[in-house]
Amino acid sequence: MAKHSILKIENLSVSYGPVKAVRNVSLQVNEGEIVALIGANGAGKSTLLGAVLGLHHVDSGTILFMEEDITQKSTHRIVASGISLIPEGHIIMPLMTVLENLQVGALHLKGDIDEYLERVFQRFPILRERCKQMAETLSGGEQQMLSIGRGLMSAPKLLMLDEPSLGLAPVVVEEIFEIVIELNKEGYSILLSEQNAHKALECAHHGCVFETGSIVLSGTAQELSVDPRVRAAYLGGG
Repeated sequence: MAKHSILKIENLSVSYGPVKAVRNVSLQVNEGEIVALIGANGAGKSTLLGAVLGLHHVDSGTILFMEEDITQKSTHRIVASGISLIPEGHIIMPLMTVLENLQVGALHLKGDIDEYLERVFQRFPILRERCKQMAETLSGGEQQMLSIGRGLMSAPKLLMLDEPSLGLAPVVVEEIFEIVIELNKEGYSILLSEQNAHKALECAHHGCVFETGSIVLSGTAQELSVDPRVRAAYLGGG
C-alpha cells in the first residue's frame, strides 16, 4: 500500500538577515516513518524544524502538513493542528514541577488531560515518581524524558525532535533512541534532527544529509549508512 505524506516541504528557503540558513530544501515524511536529518552543528537542521513550526519567517517555498498549507500559519495554530517540537538541549521549565511542565504541554490538547498524563507516566514511570519535584532537580536524561513527555501531551500527529542525544551520557543516549523507536512503533511519525549519525540512521527509515543549509544526499537509512561519503564524513569510516 502507498504511504500517505504527513509532512511535505517543497523548495523551502529561510534567512537570518543576509545569511541563507536553509536553501531550497525539499523533503517528505510519510505517516508512520522516522526521517533523520543528519549533519554538523550549524548546517540548518534546527532552522528547518523551527520553520515548520512557524518560528522562522519563510523566504520562499511551501510546507504542507496533512495536505494543508501551513507555511504562513502562526505557531499556535500549527501546534494545535498536530505538530510538536522537542527542542534541542532538553529545555524544560526548571522552577515548575514535573507535573506543571506536563500540564503546560497540554495547552492545545483537545482530549482528556488525565488520560494523556497517564500515558506519559506509563511510558516514563520516573516522571510519575518525580511529579511533585522541581524540574531543575532532574538528571539530564530525566529532563529529556520530561521534554518528550511534554511534547506528547499535545497529542501530536508529527513529533519533531531536535538533537535529542545532545549532552547526554552514552547509556542515556541508548535509552533515548529506544524511546524514539518505541514511539514510532506506537504510530507517531517522527522528524529527527541529530548529529549522532550512527544512532539516527539506526532508527530511521529515511535520511537526509544537511550541509550549509542544503540537502546534499538523501535516501533510505540503509543506503546512507553504507554510502562512502556519509561514512567518511559522519560515521568515522572510509
